[in-house]
Amino acid sequence: MADYHFVYKDVEGASTQWDDIQRKLGNLPPKPPAFKPPPFEPAADPDSVPKDKSWVDEKTEEELEELEDDPDLDDDRFLEEYRKKRLAEMREAVKISKFGSVMPISGSDFVREVSQAPPDVWVVVILYKEGFAECGLLMQCLEELARRYPATKFVKIISTDCIPNYPDCNLPTLLVYNNGAVKANYVGLHSFGRRCTPEGVALVLCQSDPVLNDGQSGSDPSRKTVIEGVQRRFLEKVVVDHEDDDDGSSSD
Repeated sequence: MADYHFVYKDVEGASTQWDDIQRKLGNLPPKPPAFKPPPFEPAADPDSVPKDKSWVDEKTEEELEELEDDPDLDDDRFLEEYRKKRLAEMREAVKISKFGSVMPISGSDFVREVSQAPPDVWVVVILYKEGFAECGLLMQCLEELARRYPATKFVKIISTDCIPNYPDCNLPTLLVYNNGAVKANYVGLHSFGRRCTPEGVALVLCQSDPVLNDGQSGSDPSRKTVIEGVQRRFLEKVVVDHEDDDDGSSSD
């Protein structure tokens, strides 16, 4: 009768008493630790996360509008008010982002881009021609102001495209529009003082109306608020220029 050899395997990680003795004597390597599965952790429930200001800030405009019917926010008046405030801020930011540069237009664009601009938008139009140094200088100032005051619309148009046979001696000319009407016009670079700077142009534009709007004072800022902001920027510029002059003279 043939001999049969049976090999018995114990459960994984188990060992015999003989193996334990051999390990104590150093004849076998240490016993590997028994496998243990990681503890079970249920997936986080988004609805169970506490709702606070940071939770509202992470929402998009569409999500904030959907939260209007959220019963949980109805129980928290502060979060509901904060949601409305946040939604208003996002809409204002979208409105401001429309501008921020001096946009070129043609004669056929004038009515749509200038005369039919929304009533709460001030439009500054520069009539110019290429190759005129004075036009280039004023254009640089307007480009700087367009970046500073993105809620004010700045456009540029070649003078004869806007007004046929417009005299070159009147260039550059600025027209200020609001609610479809001309509110002011400035003919020639001398209208902005001996030195044409962005700050000087800003002060002239805001002499009688709140033309420049940085978007931080709401859609209808008062003339006083705008003038104070323009004057503050003007004084800051003067101080910085004065400090630069002092640094230059002391280094000689």
